[in-house]
Amino acid sequence: MSRARLRFPAWTASLTWKALAFLTVICCLLAFFLGALVHVSVTHQTVEQAREKALDRLGRAAEAYEAGEPLPPGAGLDLPGLPESLRALNRKGEQGTVVGNDLDGRPRMWAARAADRRSLAVALDYQAGVDTITGLDRAIIGSSVLAIGATLLVGAFAVTRVTRRLHQTARVARRIGAGDLDARVHDPRNQDPDRHQDEVAIVSGALDTMAGTLQSKLLSEQRFTADVAHELRTPLTGLTAAAGLLPPGRPSEMVQERVAAMRRLTEDLLEISRLDSGSEQVELDLHRLGPLAERAARAVPAPTGVRIVRDVGVETDRRRLERVLGNLVSNAHRHGRTPVELTVDGPVITVRDHGAGYPAYLVEHGPQRFRTEAGGPKGGHGLGLTIAAGQAEVIGARLTFANAPDGGAVARLVLPAHEEISENPPSDAK
Repeated sequence: MSRARLRFPAWTASLTWKALAFLTVICCLLAFFLGALVHVSVTHQTVEQAREKALDRLGRAAEAYEAGEPLPPGAGLDLPGLPESLRALNRKGEQGTVVGNDLDGRPRMWAARAADRRSLAVALDYQAGVDTITGLDRAIIGSSVLAIGATLLVGAFAVTRVTRRLHQTARVARRIGAGDLDARVHDPRNQDPDRHQDEVAIVSGALDTMAGTLQSKLLSEQRFTADVAHELRTPLTGLTAAAGLLPPGRPSEMVQERVAAMRRLTEDLLEISRLDSGSEQVELDLHRLGPLAERAARAVPAPTGVRIVRDVGVETDRRRLERVLGNLVSNAHRHGRTPVELTVDGPVITVRDHGAGYPAYLVEHGPQRFRTEAGGPKGGHGLGLTIAAGQAEVIGARLTFANAPDGGAVARLVLPAHEEISENPPSDAK
């Protein structure tokens, strides 16, 4: 049998709670040990003072008893309420003191010694000593509670300031991870060179530096990609015109195919550079998803089965959505095996082939430009799925990649807000 692990509430995992719990434990331990030390010391001092006073009075009573004089007040032989421990000690011929109660229950300091096989005893009122110790204990408890409360307030203020800065750094890190490379922490301790930096300031400063460096490198890469694509456009235009002047034949067709491939690659690079720069403008309008998916499938020069399970109306950019679906279908034909199926089920569109499936890196991390599965049946630059993922993000859709249990790659596109369409029976189109 497996043991059930004790799970604490989620809020106990916070640094603030752990710091306050640690401070509380430390303060309680310090208050306990210091309070116990003071209690023991004052109690010992109070008892010793009462004991000396009782022994002094017992000595005077013994002198009066031996001289046959009357005993002083509070002294007597075998006084009522004398503790049995003192009687036993006197029977051995010894004297001693003990704190105990009399017959009325009042605290007394007893002192006794042997006198003619009897106990000559003195009883002093010890109520003042008890009151002193009780008052001290209350003062210790009260001052400890106040000290712990004040320490927790100061500790909570100090820890909250640190955790607030940590949360701000974490928020900025998440924004950078989401693509906002302009996000910065701007910790005040890093702005003033004369101000000492703590650990949080060092971390936030390192994050700002990393974001700036990353932004510079990405901007340089985007500019390089856009410049290369623009520079290639002019010679490709001339090369396309020159290829059209070649005499008919297989060599001419091969040249024209390669020129067309280079032209498509250049256009893909330009589109990726626009996606990276975030300059794309979305043109939203309400479209029926079924006909739009069928049109995108027909644009691919390969047979694709389209199945409309449930048609809906979506507010989206038609050109960008057709671009996403066209790239997914083209990739399925190029790298998978037939049949290729495109299914519309409400706001969810699925493109599936029956090939070897997506490579593990793509399923786990998403598409990566200029990276394709090693040993694939056909060549590629890894830009089609990259553009599909970028355009899906622009229109607010979520694109995921997976492999079917019975084989084949499955791309799933989930569109945002939609409207139901009535009187639209399911249909199959080829």
